[in-house]
Amino acid sequence: FGSSHFGSRLRHTLRCKLGHRRSDSPRPSTFDRAMGAVKTFMLKKHLAKKLNQNRPLPQWFRMKTGTKIRYNKFRRHWRRGKIGL
Repeated sequence: FGSSHFGSRLRHTLRCKLGHRRSDSPRPSTFDRAMGAVKTFMLKKHLAKKLNQNRPLPQWFRMKTGTKIRYNKFRRHWRRGKIGL
């Protein structure tokens, strides 16, 4: 390996580890895109499932005898935690 090849491999590895994208990437990241008004049925079904999962535990389940689950650890804030579609 020549020194220039090693330098390019090192730059590529650092770029991948640090999460830098090339500016000429054809596909924008998830944060660059906004949700469109026109959705397919499968996408709408997926979003509805995530909406139903994002709720607290029922109070009767919390008061049940012998349960150690106190809260829903998978709760997601609409702005902080992204689904990753």
